[in-house]
Amino acid sequence: MPVLSTQARDRRALHEALSRQGRLVVCLCAAWCDTCEEFRSTFERLSQGDPGSAYLWIDIEDDSELIGDLDIENFPTLAVFRGSLPLYYGVTMPQEPVVARTLAALSADARGQGSVPEAIRALPRALQERA
Repeated sequence: MPVLSTQARDRRALHEALSRQGRLVVCLCAAWCDTCEEFRSTFERLSQGDPGSAYLWIDIEDDSELIGDLDIENFPTLAVFRGSLPLYYGVTMPQEPVVARTLAALSADARGQGSVPEAIRALPRALQERA
């Protein structure tokens, strides 16, 4: 599955992905960020190797209404969900092996991450409402 966005062209695919209640991997980035620009191809490769998950790219400025006043400390920041349960939220090294290991570890973990900002916890619901 290609990396999705919140743009109108991806709304149907995003709605279908969210309805499956599978894993959702969200990258929070910014268009002006050089690291994000470089990480985009890595994120796309990871999505191609993980067809059971949906991958979503969110620009924190273009999609500010989805994340509100959330303070992103550094880029890239990932949020990973199983259905609406947050499994992970945090800054990651923009290196494919690091992100791949993180995602593999989360596949085996059925627990949610307790210390997630409310804006992140509410993100799957906000995305569903928008889609």
